[in-house]
Amino acid sequence: MVSTTYNICTLPGDGIGPEIMAEGKRVLSAVGAAYDVDFVCEDHLIGGSAIDTTRDNGENVTALPAETLQAAQAADAVLLAAVGGPKWDDPSASVRPEQGLLAIRKNLHLFLNLRPVHIYRALRDASPLRPERLKGVDLLIVRELTGGLYFGEHKREDHVEGAGVNGRAGSFASDVMQYSEYEIERVVRWAYEAAQGRRGKVTSVDKANVLATSRLWREVNHRIAKDYLDVESSDMLVDNSAMQLVANPAQFDVLVTENTFGDILSDEASMLTGSLGMLASASLGDGTALYEPSHGSAPDIAGKGIANPLAQILSVSLMLRYSFKMDEAAATLDAAVEDVLDAGWRTADLADSATPVSKVLGTREMGDKVIEAFNKCCAK
Repeated sequence: MVSTTYNICTLPGDGIGPEIMAEGKRVLSAVGAAYDVDFVCEDHLIGGSAIDTTRDNGENVTALPAETLQAAQAADAVLLAAVGGPKWDDPSASVRPEQGLLAIRKNLHLFLNLRPVHIYRALRDASPLRPERLKGVDLLIVRELTGGLYFGEHKREDHVEGAGVNGRAGSFASDVMQYSEYEIERVVRWAYEAAQGRRGKVTSVDKANVLATSRLWREVNHRIAKDYLDVESSDMLVDNSAMQLVANPAQFDVLVTENTFGDILSDEASMLTGSLGMLASASLGDGTALYEPSHGSAPDIAGKGIANPLAQILSVSLMLRYSFKMDEAAATLDAAVEDVLDAGWRTADLADSATPVSKVLGTREMGDKVIEAFNKCCAK
């Protein structure tokens, strides 16, 4: 008899999205069977698929239909796969897939994004860094999600006198980077509280030697640090942080930063794991939380059944942990992924010249292996 039911708004999106979402759902079914929980998943449109469907139906073209947003707001959690692709890549288009992602984050009042970076034993050789530099790497990037350049005023003017070459008329563009104190405080405070449950160290990343927003960020960080005397606090300029993530990534525990810096640094940090296909993320705030892999829609391999579903599966683990407080189930799922990799199973993006062909799996087969390992872990 099922004791608990959770409703999940699932957003397969574009490219490989439907394929990896299918594996996320199958893993959820396995978790539900093991823990007497019923996960009810309902698919909705977002991104390019939403643009095409609304256009074909003669509706107002949008990357985030109203019914999708309503379903997300009513759900216990949102699980997203991927959005975008070359079909919708025109930067001058009035509606683009990424607008759906930004809009759902905004409307769900999600103000921070978490990207855990864990080095899997079996994948150390897949990283571009030497294995000895990966020893002890276990960090959490906390990225502010609703402010900064992405949400400031964007302006472009053409035929502006003096803006062209040699003083001729040309084009001019500007993007406003802005932050309010409360936007910074809620994210930085969350980072300190997370550090208390980890190794007790926060690195706040900014560009305070140049940007006024970063100087405000640093001031807020220093003030909040006084409330967490059990946490070691430091500031680091973003350019140095980018270098240190490659030179000495093990020094970081919790790394907190603003929106644009966080977007760039978290993608850089993903390569420590050897593949974007291994990096999950959680977006948290005042509304329904959203979970998604950090990779793109990989349209070049869509429909081939070879996409790596592990980041999607690990996003399920984050959902279990943060939305449903199912820490034991999340830990068991994480251990199952580790066991599968330790056994030598790989998807194409994780395989190298030393990987036997018999160990290279497709999307569904990798899902099978994780579910099998999860069930074994539960039986122990």
